[in-house]
Amino acid sequence: MPDDTPPISTQVSTLATQGPDAAAVTCDGQTLTRRELDLSTNRLARAFAERGVGVGDYVTIVLPNSIQWAQSVVAAWKLGATPQPLSARMPDAELEALLDLRPQALIVGRADPRGRTPSVPMGFTPDLALSDEPLPEVVSPVWKSMASGGSTGRPKLIEAGGDSRFPARAGYPLGAQEGDVNLISVPLSHNTGFTTFAIGLVQGHHLVLMPRFDPHEFLRLVTEHRVTYLATVPTIMQRLLPVYRANPDAYDLSSIRRFWHLAAPCPPAIKKAWIDIVGPEAVWELYGGTELQALTFINGEQWLTHPGSVGVVVAGEMKVLDDDGNECPPGVSGEIYMRPAPGSPPTYRYIGSKAKSRDGWDSLGDLGYFDEDGFLYLNDRRVDMFTVGGRNVYLAEIESALNEHPDVLSCLVVGVPDDDLGQVPYAIVQSDRLDEAAVIAFLTGRIAGYKVPRFVEFTDEPLRDDAGKARRSAVRDQVIERLARAH
Repeated sequence: MPDDTPPISTQVSTLATQGPDAAAVTCDGQTLTRRELDLSTNRLARAFAERGVGVGDYVTIVLPNSIQWAQSVVAAWKLGATPQPLSARMPDAELEALLDLRPQALIVGRADPRGRTPSVPMGFTPDLALSDEPLPEVVSPVWKSMASGGSTGRPKLIEAGGDSRFPARAGYPLGAQEGDVNLISVPLSHNTGFTTFAIGLVQGHHLVLMPRFDPHEFLRLVTEHRVTYLATVPTIMQRLLPVYRANPDAYDLSSIRRFWHLAAPCPPAIKKAWIDIVGPEAVWELYGGTELQALTFINGEQWLTHPGSVGVVVAGEMKVLDDDGNECPPGVSGEIYMRPAPGSPPTYRYIGSKAKSRDGWDSLGDLGYFDEDGFLYLNDRRVDMFTVGGRNVYLAEIESALNEHPDVLSCLVVGVPDDDLGQVPYAIVQSDRLDEAAVIAFLTGRIAGYKVPRFVEFTDEPLRDDAGKARRSAVRDQVIERLARAH
């Protein structure tokens, strides 16, 4: 970032001076003004410093979405530290694996299961004797460090390539404007939530945080606060639809100017439903990784003429390669590789893993193709594709077809071993109205016969978390174990 951009911490203080009584953060009925956020994080930063936090140190934040989460991240930036947000629901074993990747100065919200790093608990309040006066300006050399890899069992950290001189103009390409009312319905430990929070913070948004997703509460908050901007995930979009459709007159979504979705493929039926509800000009999709090598955008109007696409490249470069490294022509699927624009600085650094690279281009493991107009379409992740009798099966395609059924609340498909065909699809469906015969009848004719699941299991629990992520490898292992016991 340019050297003349002040760090996020200074921008927070400047906004507090410009509009001290403006709402900064609301969560669970509590609101902090900009001045309250600034002063409380000055005091909290001093409490963190007493515990050893300094420039360049990691502050690991293991909290649910909350006012304390927001204060802890800002306090870390005010000391020049790097916030490392982790899920509050993370099992100890996974937490330990991530903590082992990088030394921490402090853990917020949970004790270190290894007994090494100092911590402060959830609900921690700093000593009121500590000053809330401004601190000296410092820059965090790394402005965020996100965790990834839980679905593969190989945890890693993705450090941002830039420091905390994060400019307000970073939100402009996303259509974010100063003073937006910004609803964050996804976990702040996920990159979608964290980045949306940071953009909103430096643009002076009123950040409305959901401590946990609930469809009725989401729609109520949009209506009450006149939300203008939000970024969410397809899982949440799907969970909202039955509630909204049951009583659309109870909610007013007309304030929404920009409705982003990202982080997972969106079933076309779900996307079209939201285009119908809030208008094609409001619905936008982004494809790219936390690594930020390159991005595609697509708005609802473009999607209606290129249904299923995730858009055109708007930052960095992307290309599709076959297994031999040759670039695929339009319409031919391969593995998607990306890189920043030549001459750009690195956009990320892995800790605990290495990028899959080819001649300076990185792959996130996604498969897809470009059409003649330069619009990108995703097939699936390479690890989520398998063959049935030698024919490729993309799990996302089966899930997309399943999600078209109005009684499917969520679903997940995995491949399980088969003596004859190698692997066959196995579907897990969240629904209280369907049975296996109804599911198979619905899919028959919508997808090729070899893609229709051989088994359908039902559950009462959502199959993806509030960030839209599923631990497919772990689910597959559990399914295979159950099948083995059954036989």
